[in-house]
Amino acid sequence: MRHVELDAVVRSEKAGYVFENIVKWEKYPQLAPHVQATTVHGAFPAEAGSSSWELHFRSGLLRWTEEERFFPERGEIHFEQTDGDFDSFAGQWHITQSGDDVVVRFDADFDFGIPSLEGILDPIAERVIKETVAWAVTGSFARTEIRGDVPVGTPEAAVTGSA
Repeated sequence: MRHVELDAVVRSEKAGYVFENIVKWEKYPQLAPHVQATTVHGAFPAEAGSSSWELHFRSGLLRWTEEERFFPERGEIHFEQTDGDFDSFAGQWHITQSGDDVVVRFDADFDFGIPSLEGILDPIAERVIKETVAWAVTGSFARTEIRGDVPVGTPEAAVTGSA
């Protein structure tokens, strides 16, 4: 099991506005070069949704479908893979107001279920997931600071086929 986390601060915004934009999964292919496609089957403002994802990963595509639960009053989005390439993939987004700013935290755990390859696959998948989340947040909000060590360049500089 591998854990992925990312923290960002969106300056001078309201948590509700950030929440409503984070859940626009259909925009992610334009925001993050690793995202080949997203298909939204059900979306916010419903209490639950579902989406399918295709991310460039190594020399192919990483695919999964997930169910999402939306808790706007708590600033939370929970997701869990229902079908796809991971053995398991689940996590949460936490979006909280902090003074004039909004803190966005993404946490996820994944497992490919192939112990002999986890040393090779897990670090690549962790990087791709972190970069995707970072690009989505920074692409959605002009004044965003990514916290921690996330080596994210510009999306234009990404080599999507080699991720």
